[in-house]
Amino acid sequence: MGRTKVILEPIKVMYVEAEGGLSDVKQSWETLESRLSNMKGRKFYGTYKMKDKIYCACVAIKNEEEPQELNLAIWTIPGGKYLKEKIIGWSKRTEIIGETFDSMASDSDPDPSRPSIEFYSSQDEVTLLLPIL
Repeated sequence: MGRTKVILEPIKVMYVEAEGGLSDVKQSWETLESRLSNMKGRKFYGTYKMKDKIYCACVAIKNEEEPQELNLAIWTIPGGKYLKEKIIGWSKRTEIIGETFDSMASDSDPDPSRPSIEFYSSQDEVTLLLPIL
């Protein structure tokens, strides 16, 4: 798949932080998904702050009362310039996500002040967004 540069608008989300960093990614997703009564029509994101080594499982907020009702923290994923690449079949080879981010970073000028983003459009398709200067 090809890489393109895009401008992303800020995204208001609810999230669960992976307490043990990347080793607890699966647990953060399980916790987030268990709080939602229905996942249909939702937009899911994973974010990773490289300098702080913090991963968050995120879901876009549908209404302002939702975070309090579900007892979830809120945050806004920063907008700006990103390098974008789509991966098909990620769930069969999850390590491809990190490998692709590494490759994207070596081919560009990453912005360490913003997190890298995974946008899960389906169980099989993820779009990776690397913040760039």
